[in-house]
Amino acid sequence: MKRYIILSLMLSFFNKSIAQNKPIASVYEIQINQLNGEPLDLSLYKDKYILFVNVASECGFTGQYEDLQKLYSTYIENLMIIGVPSNQFGAQEPGTAEEIQTFCKANYGVTFIMTEKIDVKGDNQHPLYKWLTDKSKNGNTNSTVKWNFQKYLIGKDGELIDYYYSITKPLSSKITKHII
Repeated sequence: MKRYIILSLMLSFFNKSIAQNKPIASVYEIQINQLNGEPLDLSLYKDKYILFVNVASECGFTGQYEDLQKLYSTYIENLMIIGVPSNQFGAQEPGTAEEIQTFCKANYGVTFIMTEKIDVKGDNQHPLYKWLTDKSKNGNTNSTVKWNFQKYLIGKDGELIDYYYSITKPLSSKITKHII
């Protein structure tokens, strides 16, 4: 009888989460390393917006690093930008961690966080991007990463606000209207 009650309570909670369109797991619990190999504790940014961007050094959109840095500098009190290198689109991020870091700093003055190079799609998709792209995890919408510099905006409470394809510039009002 106890098992039945516990199972019923668990199913009730699960069904309410689905019905209310709420995420089952928190983005803050996902483990990912910084570019230097140190663990990145996403929970440090609970009181900020987070913009995740899959980046690549040899892409036609690489110039967006400049606007990403401007966006970060402008809204530093309310926003953390996290660049996520991926080599899955046209092999446009072939560099090592050190090469990526040097490139970003030297060419664009990047001071926001950069993570380790990961897969953002496919069989080896990192748990961060599983959460970002799966409605059953993020509670908002399903998506697929189409190309480098696709952006995902997370609210101060850890909810997925929206995602933006590569053609959406970092300083677009589509993004900034949420942060102001």
